[in-house]
Parts: sequence; structure tokens; C-alpha cells
Amino acid sequence: MSLQAWIAPARTALVIVDMQVDFAAPEGLSAQWGMDLSAVPDALAAADRLAAAARRAGAAVAFVGLFTTPETDSEVWCERGRRRGHDPADSPALCRAGARGSDFFGPQPQADDLIFRKTRYSPFWDTDIAGLLRAKGVDTLVLAGLTTECCVDSTARDAFNHDFHVFIPVDACAAYEPALHAAALRMLELNTAILTDTEAVAAAWARVS
Repeated sequence: MSLQAWIAPARTALVIVDMQVDFAAPEGLSAQWGMDLSAVPDALAAADRLAAAARRAGAAVAFVGLFTTPETDSEVWCERGRRRGHDPADSPALCRAGARGSDFFGPQPQADDLIFRKTRYSPFWDTDIAGLLRAKGVDTLVLAGLTTECCVDSTARDAFNHDFHVFIPVDACAAYEPALHAAALRMLELNTAILTDTEAVAAAWARVS
């Protein structure tokens, strides 16, 4: 079967993960904490091209973002920070709901897009993403987002465990370290996902739009 059939728009959703100010913008917390964002702009641009191609073809588009509150900061999450030498009580929190850091950055949702607000690495943990996508006839996901080894990886693994086919355009994801990006993609390819790229996915959708 061809890529065009595998990711046919009627069965596929493009899911854009955590492309938000705190993860992707020069003024966001990740940049303030010294993370290397040099790979991020190209991934944002690729995800934006995928979103345009998906909409033209009639594939569903879903945005997933981290939206935290003090109530959703579990004790385990906070204690992990303390054990690593960073007391959450003394540091700004990532992607606080209602704050600039949680705003989507790069690709932007449009009126017909789905938005899922999560509080953990994967939206399958605490949103209704699986049921809503299934109700649309979706059994296949194309994942783009940040970061490859964390929330993209977690989302891909959970999607696979929920019996969704998973495709990852490697240029529409990024990590703050090239080695992490490469290692995460290798593990995903071995276990849960089919790797591809933005050009191939956009071309497959263009043939049916």
C-alpha cells in the first residue's frame, strides 16, 4: 500500500504537539533556561506547511498543548524538580494556562481545528483525543511537534497503544539536542511509528485535494 493510501485524508489527522511559546519562542522559558532552539524554526515551518496541506486535502488538524495550573502540578512532578536541584516553588512554571507561555507559536489553530489541552506529556493521558478522533473516522495520525524525545515520543507511543497508525515527518519535529532528536526517531521507528518527511506527506495529500 502506498503512503497516499496509508494517510488518506478521510482516515488521518495531523496532530501538532506543544508548538507553544515556552517551548519554541526566543522569549519562552526553554530559551530562558538555556536550551538550544536552533532546530525549532525549521520544524515550525514544516508543521505549518503540513497544516496547510492537511486543510486543503480535508484531513483533520488537531493542536495539542500543555496547559498547567498549580492544581495540575502533581507532587511527583514537583519532587522530580527538587531532586534535580530546581525547586518548582522558586522557578516559573511551563505553559501556565492563561499566560503567554502557553500560547501556540508557529502554526496556529483555525476555526475547524481541534484543540486538546493536556497536563502531562501525552494527550492520551488526560484528554478525550482518542474518542473524538475515532468519532471522525480517524485511525491514522501524522505527528509533528516538540520535543521529539519527550511529548512527541509520549504521544506516539500512547497513540500506538490506542491502536492508531502513527507517521512522523522527521523534519516537522525538533529537540534541543540533535543527538536526542536522532535517538528518539530511531526508537520510534523501531517500535511505534513510520518515519517520513513533510514533502512526502504534503505530496500525498496534494494528489487527493
